[in-house]
Amino acid sequence: MSDSHFISPDEAVTAELAAQLATRARPGDVLCLRGPMGAGKSTFARAFIRARCKNPVLEVPSPTFTLVQMYEHHDGNIWHFDLWRLSGPEALEELAWDEARGGIVLVEWPERLGAHMPLNSLSITISLNPAGREIRLQGDPRWFDAS
Repeated sequence: MSDSHFISPDEAVTAELAAQLATRARPGDVLCLRGPMGAGKSTFARAFIRARCKNPVLEVPSPTFTLVQMYEHHDGNIWHFDLWRLSGPEALEELAWDEARGGIVLVEWPERLGAHMPLNSLSITISLNPAGREIRLQGDPRWFDAS
């Protein structure tokens, strides 16, 4: 497992990191977005989805109330879950979790997945920092290769 830290002074730098990861993502990948309320998880996910869909103005609402949003993509659908309000891991079936795993999945509040937590996910932890946001990536080395 590899580990990397970044300091993002503003939303544009965060969006650039999300865009870089979007180019490396492939169907079956799960990106777990961790951090306190207001850290920037939805902002990161929005930038990732817009970059992956190559549409900088794509409407990407937070799935806080719907729990999941799906975006069609020719190379595998992109699923964005916000599990803050999930009643329990057993409710994932109703949200098409198994179907989503065939695409690219972004999960806010992944600790609510329980036993459904994928072992090979990319963990993205965003925390507040006096210089902006600290972003820590932990996962398979392929996410960190410069190629």
